[in-house]
Amino acid sequence: MGSDGAESLVNRDTPIPVVQIHPADGSTPTAATPSTEHSASHRISASKLKDKLESLGEKSGRDTSSRHVDKMFNLSSVDGNDGSSSSTAKIKDRRSRTYVARPNFSIPTMSSNFRRFNSRIGVAFILQNRLIRLFTWTQRTQTLSFLLVWTFVCVDPYLLPVLPLACCLFFVMVPSFLTRHPEPEIHVGDADLWQGSLSGPPLAGARTIKPAPEFSKDFFRNMRDLQNCMEDFSRLHDAVLAFLTPLTNFSNENLSSMLYILILLLANALFVTAHLLPWRLIFLVIGYTLTALGHPTVQDLLATPENEKFLSDAEHESRSLLLILSKSDVELESSPETREVEIFELQHRALHDEHGEYESFMFSSSPYSPLSPARISGDRPRGTPFFEDVLPPRGWRWSDKKWTLDLLSREWVEDRCVTGVEVEVEGERWVTDLHYEALESEGERKKQHERLKKSSKGSKDIGEQEKEILRGLWEKSRPSRKGEWRRRRWVRGVERMPMKNGE
Repeated sequence: MGSDGAESLVNRDTPIPVVQIHPADGSTPTAATPSTEHSASHRISASKLKDKLESLGEKSGRDTSSRHVDKMFNLSSVDGNDGSSSSTAKIKDRRSRTYVARPNFSIPTMSSNFRRFNSRIGVAFILQNRLIRLFTWTQRTQTLSFLLVWTFVCVDPYLLPVLPLACCLFFVMVPSFLTRHPEPEIHVGDADLWQGSLSGPPLAGARTIKPAPEFSKDFFRNMRDLQNCMEDFSRLHDAVLAFLTPLTNFSNENLSSMLYILILLLANALFVTAHLLPWRLIFLVIGYTLTALGHPTVQDLLATPENEKFLSDAEHESRSLLLILSKSDVELESSPETREVEIFELQHRALHDEHGEYESFMFSSSPYSPLSPARISGDRPRGTPFFEDVLPPRGWRWSDKKWTLDLLSREWVEDRCVTGVEVEVEGERWVTDLHYEALESEGERKKQHERLKKSSKGSKDIGEQEKEILRGLWEKSRPSRKGEWRRRRWVRGVERMPMKNGE
């Protein structure tokens, strides 16, 4: 809103200035990339500055989101990375352009928008000044009138929808009508002149609200009020954070945990008993109390050193009481969070080499079972060939000195519903693929073996040495049941690492 005389608040039709940073030698700015060896001065244009700011913003957003890792206990670092993979959960940046489509930062746009905003914000500062005068009891009749209206609203909340309509009538419509029908000016000697009639024709033009022109008094008043408003917001913001942050950011976990429990209990109690509370009386007392605190006499009493010291001591005692209560009732786990990670040692043997030895292939996060999707699609297993290359998940560190062989091989096979394998319950605990073609031909060999046993038992003339020779010949002709892959499971403990500030 404008000043007392002119009710105009800018719209400037001049072109928007374009910002360019010229080189030191006065040449035309270019978009070339600065060279550290052949150029003595850096050249940058407004478009390059814009792109640089965008890249910095996107890079900062990526770095922030990549620092947060969800549960990662499948050892994705086995694939050759440090734990950061595509499966890592990312936290949404609700100010990113990927979350909502908004224009990019631009210096000319910023300058233009600030000028337009500053020329139109005067009405908000007028409202702010009126509220300050109202609650500081500058005119006691206005403050008492507000308390009466507040009393009516608290006693009968159904009157609340009347307030915006009444404000529109008395603060918008009536002043606009009086502007169109002004009272005549009274001079000395014109005492008998009648003061005018509101039913006559309009005598003045309608009031219009215009943006304040640039470089006008109203424009600079708006800049002054905006400057002071930013300072007030900064102080209020810092004061609120200084009061609430130590209580709610779990820097003292006992204190924040106790406060969390108290808020939770209060919320549950209000959920049940909120309809029993006298909310009209509560809001009436709150309104009268806040309004009374703005009275100059009360402010003078609160500003005395004794009262300031009393309030500070009361706040300190309340925090101390809450801290003592939290230390006595809240017990926190002091040991770090631990988990167990797993890795599978894979060995391979050519399928046609029935009597060959298995050779170490790699350590993988997957057992590469016969019916796994990777196996069915023909993909090779992924991992690392050495134990030393296996890294803990990001944000964790090893709590055990070395890997331990999982002796309960049957359990992890059953948990994963792995089929088509042979499980060793003793020895090295290998879980080996079965060769189904060999199994089919083995059925006939078993029948021959049974016939051999029966003939050996029925013939008394065959000695024990001859029986062993017959059995050895059958075992030598028996095809191998084992497939080309075998694996076993290794486990190792990890614990959470303390995070640095900002991660």
